[in-house]
Amino acid sequence: MSSTEIEGVPPRIILVVDDEVLIRLVIAEYLRHCGYRVVEAASAEEAKLVLEEGDVDVELVLSDVEMPGSMDGFGLARWVREHRPGIEVILAGTPSRAAEAAGCLCESGPHLAKPYEPQAVLDRIRNLMGKRGRKLVARSAALKLSALQTSA
Repeated sequence: MSSTEIEGVPPRIILVVDDEVLIRLVIAEYLRHCGYRVVEAASAEEAKLVLEEGDVDVELVLSDVEMPGSMDGFGLARWVREHRPGIEVILAGTPSRAAEAAGCLCESGPHLAKPYEPQAVLDRIRNLMGKRGRKLVARSAALKLSALQTSA
């Protein structure tokens, strides 16, 4: 069992959004190695489709800020906040671009400078998902207790 898995709780799902395929593949593989399930998207539009379909229970979006198309990472973050408010968002990009809009997206500063270190990404994900993880542990413990009580 990896350090991110909790007994009886499936691995968390992260949506990695980056138009640069090599960057996306490297961070996605790293996160998979750390025990997360990863869905990949090459654009904000593709990410929106994944989130709208609802086939996977995405808990966090890690997105590049600058992407081609009609929506960049900031636009995607705004869309997620409006349409899927339970999903955490981390944006990665150059600090000068991030300074323009990051403050209005999240008071906790959801920005990572690129190029980023994979461990920094993992630390940020663990930080954002920490509260949700504690809730999952409590729910899992309650289910086990309930099962024990009904079998007794």
